[in-house]
Amino acid sequence: MTIALDVTAGAKRQSFPAGYNEWRKSVRCQVTAPAVGGKANRAIIDLVAETFGIPRADVSIIAGHTSSSKIVAIAGTSRSEILAILSASGA
Repeated sequence: MTIALDVTAGAKRQSFPAGYNEWRKSVRCQVTAPAVGGKANRAIIDLVAETFGIPRADVSIIAGHTSSSKIVAIAGTSRSEILAILSASGA
């Protein structure tokens, strides 16, 4: 399954999901890592994997490597589980 993320790098605290961006139709994600040298992308993968309780290898950024708008692919869990976790957190 893929989800669209609206990422804020260099935030004061990490948070995923951090709400929903109606305009971009994407889930907000905040990471403390700076957007330098792929650090924010690695932090996003870590945070998404931790949130869904899956290995890092099951999460990959498939579009938007250098943008704040990213498409993330998630394997190792069902669509209904992903939606349940996102809904429970208010995203």
